[in-house]
Amino acid sequence: MIGIIDYGVGNLFSLRSSFAAIGAEAFVSGDPAELSRADRLVLPGVGAFGDAAQKLRDTGLDVFVKEQAASGKPLLGICLGMQLLFEKSYEYGEHEGLGILKGQVVGMAGKLPAELKIPHMGWNALTLRGPAKLLEEGSYVYFVHSFYAENCDDSLAAVTDYGIPITAAVERGNVFGCQFHPEKSGNVGLEILRKFCEV
Repeated sequence: MIGIIDYGVGNLFSLRSSFAAIGAEAFVSGDPAELSRADRLVLPGVGAFGDAAQKLRDTGLDVFVKEQAASGKPLLGICLGMQLLFEKSYEYGEHEGLGILKGQVVGMAGKLPAELKIPHMGWNALTLRGPAKLLEEGSYVYFVHSFYAENCDDSLAAVTDYGIPITAAVERGNVFGCQFHPEKSGNVGLEILRKFCEV
């Protein structure tokens, strides 16, 4: 049973539909008591880091997510949900993250070749850099983001090339993260979600 964490930010129902497509039972909830009964948790997210982090704190779900990750329960952060796993973000100021993984979230502006557009949007290939239970070398997945994680060698699983190596996925123990959207990445994305259901 997959618990998709609802804290007011994220593409929750297309994600639930993706799990249904692979025959996995998933539910959406913002209630820690209900979510604690799930075998695995997914932290989705779209939008601005600071607003999302504040919503997690306001609902008490920040403490819940950290406790669940520490207990060994498999946790998958997707897009902004992955970024929230890190210590802090410099998106429109400086904001504290969950601190489950070491690293910071920074902007692409000023770091990419001038001809590349921001946000990084569309299909791009994965290059594995570390343990990767969910991923295959060279897989094409769908990205939409303007910020990315750095200084995260402890958990780095894959990068993608967008003028510079961009953190695409992380993995450390029971904690996983995808900067890309598995639910928008066709059969490759469904296979990633299937593997998460098996860890």
